[in-house]
Amino acid sequence: MHPAPSLILFTVLSGAGFGLLVWLGLGLRAPTGLAAFVLFGLGYGLAGAGLLASVFHLGHPERALLAFTQWRTSWLSREAVLASATLLVMAPNAAASSFAATPLPIFGWLGASLALATILATAMIYTQIRAVPRWHHWSTPPVFLLAALAGGALLANRTGIATALLVALGLAMFAHWVMGDRQFARAGSSTGSATGLGALGRTRLLEPPHSGQNYLLREMVHVVGRKHAFKLRLFALGLGAVLPALILLLPASYFTIATALLMHLTGLLAQRWLFFAEAEHVLGLYYGKR
Repeated sequence: MHPAPSLILFTVLSGAGFGLLVWLGLGLRAPTGLAAFVLFGLGYGLAGAGLLASVFHLGHPERALLAFTQWRTSWLSREAVLASATLLVMAPNAAASSFAATPLPIFGWLGASLALATILATAMIYTQIRAVPRWHHWSTPPVFLLAALAGGALLANRTGIATALLVALGLAMFAHWVMGDRQFARAGSSTGSATGLGALGRTRLLEPPHSGQNYLLREMVHVVGRKHAFKLRLFALGLGAVLPALILLLPASYFTIATALLMHLTGLLAQRWLFFAEAEHVLGLYYGKR
């Protein structure tokens, strides 16, 4: 699929923001006063920036409020509801910690639970799409959850937890790539099944449906060269998980944490670009692209 910059920024920024809110809400990093104001502000800012980027990805941003109406059947709608609920429920804890130096743990725990549910809902938007076998697999949610929690732990200066989560994220990314490469073939989709002509024998395209570009080809069919994908995977794995984990083993300082965070986010941007670019939509079978 087409790796739209708005989707990449949304999933990376909002993930880090909600991941930070998880740790702040749980009280594993419970600052007060100015420190609380800065950290909660950072969490809200990143989450808000990610959500704003997702709004601009819509064909009609003015209809964004409609995303809240289909929560019974749509993971996208559930994500919108959960994200809003997280920011509202966490607000009393954030305000009390910042201005009264008195955290409200009940609101923090509820907010943390909702933030975690929001990250899972984001992952499920993609996991539930059967037309993209690489995504429709149990290995997709762990990548989103671990990336968000690792980024949040780095922002919260929880280096021990962040190191363990970065190692787990590296393993999850590797598993997602290895197993994802087999998913399209395992799904059994082919030109014959796509056209409904498989029962007549082996099916092949004589001509593509049309010779020009269209919306479907532009948005749903994106082909990445295997050589380039391998290099980007190494880049994403190295910067997104391995190198930040190694840097955190050095004596703790603001410089090492900032460097690890910058590397992690850079690698995660590459991982998310690949996540969308390598998604083989079954629609490509109609155009001979799979």
